[in-house]
Amino acid sequence: MLKGKTVVLGIESTAHTFGCGIVDEDGKILADVRDTYVPEKGGKHPREAAQHHSNVSAEIVAKALREAGITINDVDAIAVALGPGLGPCLRAGAVIARALAIHYSKPLVPVNHAVAHIEIGKLLTGAKDPLVVYVSGGNTLIAAFSGGRYRVFGETLDIALGNCLDVFAREAGLAPPYVVKGMHVVDLCAEKGSKIIDLPYVVKGEDLSYSGLLTAALKKLTEGNEKLEDICLSFRENAYNMLIEASERALAHTRKKEVLLTGGVAASPILQNKLKLMVKEHNASLHVTPKKYAGDNGVMIAWTGLLMFKYGITIESEKAFVNQRWRLDEVDIPWMK
Repeated sequence: MLKGKTVVLGIESTAHTFGCGIVDEDGKILADVRDTYVPEKGGKHPREAAQHHSNVSAEIVAKALREAGITINDVDAIAVALGPGLGPCLRAGAVIARALAIHYSKPLVPVNHAVAHIEIGKLLTGAKDPLVVYVSGGNTLIAAFSGGRYRVFGETLDIALGNCLDVFAREAGLAPPYVVKGMHVVDLCAEKGSKIIDLPYVVKGEDLSYSGLLTAALKKLTEGNEKLEDICLSFRENAYNMLIEASERALAHTRKKEVLLTGGVAASPILQNKLKLMVKEHNASLHVTPKKYAGDNGVMIAWTGLLMFKYGITIESEKAFVNQRWRLDEVDIPWMK
């Protein structure tokens, strides 16, 4: 099955998930194993998440190899997400990746987490040259390929959309869990709302800001003069519509004919429907990364690592340092023309 085909093992540990994926050069997913750190209360604590990753890493990698039906000797390269992300979590993944590369004399490929979200979305949806709307717990940006790199046309100026939703849900007593029946708890609560109340709506060109919206929504919650369902509806509508407006400006500017929605928040059917309406107005097509691979996973690191490895992009283990703020537009993309 693997004779003559390049096989790459990828390790993801940028936030709450430790994942190991294995793919071949045809884009076939040979293994996808992951384990997610879930705090007993409150938000994610980077040090505790990193400890979780260290505890489960050996078994996750071993299980992925068993699932793929191969040994580490069949792997041509080790890919690892070196950023952006939470420092302690990134280091946990980097340690195991460097150890595997050194001990088994395998090339090490440094992968940018944001690039990986885009490439797995393109692989699984068939998108070729899309405007990318990448929304997750830690990232919110709008990008497109131009001149050898993914260029950022718009992004959050403060907190990410996913983080904004999660913090509000937690403070409102709606979470954890944050997702119920495939929908974010804020989306579910908003479906019961009937009135739009006044909350900040901040779009600056193709950039947006969520901190003021979050603060105002939490203030409304504390004041107790509005129903929780109405606050959720207003909060959700402003948050999503800000993103749609910024994305539409970028789509008109770039004149792309495809839009790729990726990242953990891409699973929201409400956001998907809003984007569908927007792209239809511009005669473009919407491609949504499948829910299973929209969030963090090792497969996206393995696939992007394979693309990079094919172009000879590797790094010495001694120089494989993590970069918490490694921007998408700092990465060369030689496999796109």
